[in-house]
Formats: sequence, C-alpha cells, structure tokens
Amino acid sequence: MKLRDHTRESLIAYTTAQCAAVVPDGQDAAFRGAVEAHIDEALERLHRCINGCAPWRPDEFNVLQSSQHAIFLYYLANTIWTRSGDAAAPTRLFLMNKAFNGIDLFYETLMPQVFYIGHSVGIVLAKATYGEHLVLYQGVNVGRHKDQIPVIGERVVLYPYSSVVGRAVVEDDCVVSQGTRVINKTAPKGSLVFAGDKPGELAFRPRPDDLLGEYFRL
Repeated sequence: MKLRDHTRESLIAYTTAQCAAVVPDGQDAAFRGAVEAHIDEALERLHRCINGCAPWRPDEFNVLQSSQHAIFLYYLANTIWTRSGDAAAPTRLFLMNKAFNGIDLFYETLMPQVFYIGHSVGIVLAKATYGEHLVLYQGVNVGRHKDQIPVIGERVVLYPYSSVVGRAVVEDDCVVSQGTRVINKTAPKGSLVFAGDKPGELAFRPRPDDLLGEYFRL
C-alpha cells in the first residue's frame, strides 16, 4: 500500500511525534519501539479496510484523511495490545484518537475488517459485537449497560446521532436513521429504522436496495 507523503520510517516518526504532543510524558522511545514492532500488521489491516471502502482510493493511505487516520490509530492500538498485551502504547494511541479525531474507540474493542467512517467526531463505541461492512457517522453512540451488550449485524448503517444501547440487536442489512435510539430492542433484518409515534417505540420500513454500493466495494 502506498503511504501518501510518507515512508514507513517517516510514518513511525510522525506517529511518535503526535503521541509526544498529546501525552508529553517522556516515554517516546518505548512508544516508538511498540509502533515499529507492529506497524506492518496494522497497515495490512488498514489496507484491507481502505480497499473495501468505495469512497477511498484503493491501495493508498493518506494520514491527513481524518477517517483513515482514526482507523489507522485504532488498528495500531488493537494490534499492539492483541500481540503483546502491552497497554501503555495502546492507551496513548486511544488518547491520540480522541484528541485528533474526536472518536472514543478503545483498543480492546474488536472492530470489523472493513468498516467506513463518514465523520468521526463524537462517535463513542463500547465493547460490543460489530459485523462486517459497518458504516458510522458523527455522534453515533453504541453503549453497553453492565452485562447488556449490543449486537450489530453485517452491512449496517448508523446515521448521525443514532444510538444502539443495552441489549439492543440490529440485525443484518439495517439502516438506523438519524437521531434514532435503539435501546433494548431488536431492529429486524433489512429494515430502515426510525422513531415511532410514542417515546421509545421504533418503526420500520424496507431498506433501500442500492445503499451499500455508495460505501463499499462488495
């Protein structure tokens, strides 16, 4: 994958400098070592994701494209944590993602191999179940309550300021409309989900058939 305006080494240096700006605790050398050890696998994961997303140029990572940058920082943090068990560098990468991209995405959360972020600001993603080809927009909230953990199926679109909370289940091929809150309820497969007539109720319509082609190379 081409790194726009970067080499592997300059991307490591750039990421280390970003970390020093956000967490100026003098741990630059240890952080750089963790990044250098795991960046190749993280970039492989990012490459797969970028190539699966229709709006993005295949085989190219632009660190100044904020949604790509957010996904890169997540994959790097998750890869380091998964492979080494080290929490120091992943925690710093998590804080960097908050600072630079406004997204709350913990490194222990397991995200899909291919997902698309339209705008990252205000997204909060709890440790839940996420299916492949997920679309996220600004202000989306996925929240768990104790042992009540949301399940989001494959090819789901979460439009701005929508919420999926508690024991909610959003089945495959659903679209949750802007501002709609799915709390402890099930959205059936293939539905467009929006607020019902009464508080807390949901209403459903068939989802548009051609929607996913806007987001993914399926």
